[in-house]
Amino acid sequence: MRIISGTARGRQLAAFSGTGIRPTPDRVREALFSMLHSRFGSFAGLKVLELFAGSGAQTLEAVSRGADSAIMVDSGRQAITLIEENIRRCQLETKIRLLKQDVFTALPILSADAPFDLILLDPPYNQGLTQRVLDKIESLQLLGEDGIICAESGANETIAACGKLKLSESRKYGSTMIHLFVWNEFLEV
Repeated sequence: MRIISGTARGRQLAAFSGTGIRPTPDRVREALFSMLHSRFGSFAGLKVLELFAGSGAQTLEAVSRGADSAIMVDSGRQAITLIEENIRRCQLETKIRLLKQDVFTALPILSADAPFDLILLDPPYNQGLTQRVLDKIESLQLLGEDGIICAESGANETIAACGKLKLSESRKYGSTMIHLFVWNEFLEV
């Protein structure tokens, strides 16, 4: 795995073994960031939150492309070690903060840092976590008014709009689905 674009372009991310972390493949990450670039235009100044951060590759990609700051959340010991190493490899220590705790414990705490322009979430597939996290993000109003939530899920999972969050777009990449959510009242007609 590597960073695709920006100031850390080409940096190799730390290798790992086991099944506890399921990183987004480079080609899916590249497609995702192409979609996000077409919506944001630029990542400059964005405030990013990544839940179930795993390797941290998505946040590192966003910050490499110009996002101003980011918070990553993960509770897995292997993920935490991997994220810390990848932040060092990309030399982005001053722009990224890592919360080493369960996502559902962290979410209420993150209200103090809200709103976020981009929220990335890639929970374990087929456990109903994506919908639960979306509900919590919506109720805590963690997303900025022009922000985007990018949620990954297994291709066979059903993800629906929740509250004032509207599903704007979904795309399938092999066994992975990428879903983009925005605030309903700000959706272009």
